[in-house]
Amino acid sequence: MKFTLSWLKRHLETEASVDEIVETLTDLGLEVEDVEDRAARLADFTIGKVLEAEKHPDADRLKVCKVETDDGVTQIICGAPNARAGITVVVAKPGTYVPGIDTTIQVGKIRGIESHGMMASEREMELSDEHDGIIELQSGEVGQRFVDWLAQNDPAKVDPVIEIAITPNRGDALGVRGIARDLAARGLGRLRPLDTPKIEGRFDSPVAVTIDDDTRDGCPVFCLRMIRGVKNGPSPDWLQAQLRAIGLRPISFLVDVTNWFTHDLNRPLHVFDADVVAGHLRVHRAAGGETITALDEKAYSLPGGAIAISDANGVESIAGIMGGAHSGVTEQTVNVLVESAYWDPVQIATTGRALKINSDARYRFERGVDPAFTPNGLDHAVRMILDHAGGEPSHMVVAGAVPETARSYELNTDRVESLVGMSIPADEQRATLTALGFEVSGEAPSLSAAVPSWRGDVQGEADLVEEVARIASLTKLQGKPMTRPAQVLRPVLTPMQMRERTARRTLAALGYDECVTYSFIDAASAALFADEIEPLRLENPISSEMSHMRPALLPGLLQAAARNQARGVEQIALFEVGAAFHGGEPGEQHLLATGLLVGPGPRDLHGTRRAPDVFDAKADAEAVLAALGAPAGAQVMRGAADCWHPGRSGRIGLGPKKTLAVFGEVHPRILRALDVRGPAVGFTIWPAEIPFPKAAGTNRGALQMSDLQAVERDFAFVLDAGVEAQKVVMAARGADKTLIDDVRVFDEFVGGNLGEGRKSIAISVRLQPREATLTDKEIEAVAAKVVEKVTKATGGELRG
Repeated sequence: MKFTLSWLKRHLETEASVDEIVETLTDLGLEVEDVEDRAARLADFTIGKVLEAEKHPDADRLKVCKVETDDGVTQIICGAPNARAGITVVVAKPGTYVPGIDTTIQVGKIRGIESHGMMASEREMELSDEHDGIIELQSGEVGQRFVDWLAQNDPAKVDPVIEIAITPNRGDALGVRGIARDLAARGLGRLRPLDTPKIEGRFDSPVAVTIDDDTRDGCPVFCLRMIRGVKNGPSPDWLQAQLRAIGLRPISFLVDVTNWFTHDLNRPLHVFDADVVAGHLRVHRAAGGETITALDEKAYSLPGGAIAISDANGVESIAGIMGGAHSGVTEQTVNVLVESAYWDPVQIATTGRALKINSDARYRFERGVDPAFTPNGLDHAVRMILDHAGGEPSHMVVAGAVPETARSYELNTDRVESLVGMSIPADEQRATLTALGFEVSGEAPSLSAAVPSWRGDVQGEADLVEEVARIASLTKLQGKPMTRPAQVLRPVLTPMQMRERTARRTLAALGYDECVTYSFIDAASAALFADEIEPLRLENPISSEMSHMRPALLPGLLQAAARNQARGVEQIALFEVGAAFHGGEPGEQHLLATGLLVGPGPRDLHGTRRAPDVFDAKADAEAVLAALGAPAGAQVMRGAADCWHPGRSGRIGLGPKKTLAVFGEVHPRILRALDVRGPAVGFTIWPAEIPFPKAAGTNRGALQMSDLQAVERDFAFVLDAGVEAQKVVMAARGADKTLIDDVRVFDEFVGGNLGEGRKSIAISVRLQPREATLTDKEIEAVAAKVVEKVTKATGGELRG
C-alpha cells in the first residue's frame, strides 16, 4: 500500500514529520517497507532563464541557447519546439543525473557545437508523461533549486511516498483514510471529518440491475448510478500526480476516479460506458466457458461458479476483479454507469486464483472492504465526477441489500493487563476504541464495544484487547517477573512424557545421536517390518517414498545409516524416540525408543577396532530400561521378530506375553533391502509396557544391608544343549527368595564326555543371611532346593 504525505494530510490534520509518521506506522503494526524521497532525485536541478535562442547552423530542429544559470551564462543545445528567448526553464548542469532517461549529463558536442547541460521536460524528470517540450515556469529566480520551487507551487509532485505492508486481517488499512484513522487514534493528529455527499437524482436510470438468487451469497448488494452528459478527458494535475506517485498511470478522468477512491477510501469502483451496455445488467454465476476480453486486453474463459456481470450481449465484467474492454469508458464517453458493489472475499479469491488476475480491486475485496460504505462510496465518486466532468446523475439503483455486520463484544478492562501485560487505564481504553470507530457503552471494568462495519477482523474480546494494546504501543511493554505461587506446583509433564524425555537423555548419554525421521515410509520398507501394511497406506501420499505410516522406527534409522555410509561415515550410532503405527485410526499408534549401531567402533589403545555385537545392543537396552524404571526381574528370552537375526537376537520381558524390549543383530535380508553395509545391531523399547510403580513417590526404598557373612555355593548341571542358561538362573533364584541374593552363570562346557547334544552350565548361588549366621544344615537345605528346582525346570541333572 503506497500513499504520499499530502494525500495522508487530506484525511489527517497533523504537523508530524515524515520520520515521526514512519516510526508510528511501524509501531502500530503497519510496517513501513520503503520511503521514497522524490525531492532527493531532483535536488541538482536548478532554475535558469533563456536569454537567446538561435537556430543551429547544421540542424533545422536544434537551437543554440544562451541560458543564464547560477554559474553564469552557459550554452545549451536544445531540440524542444518551445525553446525560445525569455522563458524560465529547469536546467540540468553537467554532472546532474536525469532519472527519466537514466543518464548523467556531460559536456558534449552536438553537430560541432558544445552543449553545457540540458533543459528538462516533465517526463525526463518523471513528473508526468508530458514530453512535447521543455518545462516553462511562470515564476522562479535564476539559480533557485527546482525542488524548492515545487515545494512552494506544486508540493504533490515532490511529496515523500510511503509504502507499508498490510497483513491479511487489516483490509481497512488498504485505504489512506484507514491509515489516517490509526495515526489519529495514536494521537499523531486529528482525523478530518468525512462528509457524506448528497446526490439528488434527476431521472430514473434506464439501466436496471438484477442479482440471481444463487448469487446473493457472493454479491449481497449492488449499487449503480448513471451520469448523462459527462466530459471525459485528462484528470486534474493533483489527481494525476497522486496516482503517478503510487505507481499508477493516469488514463482518463473517469478511470482515474475509480483508481483514486480504491486507494483513498478502500472502495473499489467500476465505470461502464452506458451507450455500449445493451439492456439491463445481470449479476450471475458463470456456467463455465464464457469468454471476455478484459481491460488488460487479455482474453479470459470464466470457470464455472465465478460471478460475472452481463448485459444482453454477454459478459461485460469479471465481478470484483476486472471490467471488460467492450464496455470500458473512452474519451468519447458521454454517458457513464458508475458501479459500487460488495463481493464475498472467498468468491473473489477463488475466481482470481483460477484466472490468475491480480488487480487492486481483487486485492481489496478478498481481504474485505466495508460493506456498509457501498452506497456512500458510490456517491463520493459521483460527486467528484459531477464536480470535474459535469453531467446529470440518475437516482441510485440498488439491487439486494447491505449485509448485516452489526455485532458487539464485552470488554473487561482488566483483561488487557492479564493478556498483554500492560497496565492501561480504563478511560484510555475507551478513548482508543472510540477513536478507532467503535461505539463504546457501559462503565469500567465492564464495557461493551460495537464493532464498526469496516473492521471485519474483530471477532471477540481478545481482538479488542489487541486494538487497545496496539494503539498504546507494544514497544512500551516492560518485562516483569511472574509471581511464584506459595504451594508446590503439580508436574506439568505426564508420566509417559517423563519416560519419553528420560529415554532421550539416556540414549544421548550412551553416545547415540538423535535422529528425527518422517512418519511416512515407502511400501517396500513397511512390508519388511509389518505383516499387514494395507491399514497403514495413505489415501493421498505426498510422494511414492512416503506412501505408508511407519510400523517401526528401525526402517527410518537404517535408511539414515545408508545415507551416512554413502557419504563415507563409518561409525554410526543413531536413536529415535517417537510414534509408530499399527493402524490408520486415531489411537492406533504406540511410543517406541529405538537405537542402532552400525560399523566398527572406535580404536582402542592397541589400534584395534571391534564391531558392535548383540551384547552391546543388549547392554544399552537394559540401561534404558533401568532408567525408565523397569523391574529388575525382567527376563531375557528368545523369540524376536523376523527383522532380527534368529540366532543373534532376543527379547526382554516380564513373562512370555509381556515384552518390554527386543534387541539383536539386524537380519542380513533387511540390510540388503535397505542398502546398509553390516553388521548392524540395535534394539527397540516399548516404554508404555513398563509397569508403573504402585505407590507413587520420589523417595527410594530403605537400603537393606547385613553384617552377616554371605555364603556362595557352586553348582554344575548337565542339560540338553537347547536349554537356555536364563532358565537355569531363574529356577535357582526361585529356590529360596529370602536367602538367595544373587545367581550368576560362570561357566559353560559343551562336548567331551557329556555326549552329543548335551552341555554343562555352572552357576554360583550367593546366600545372604538376614538374622543369624547360616548353619551347615541350613546351607545344605537351600542347596537341595536349588538342585530340585533346576532339575524340575530344565530336565537336567547335577553334574558328578
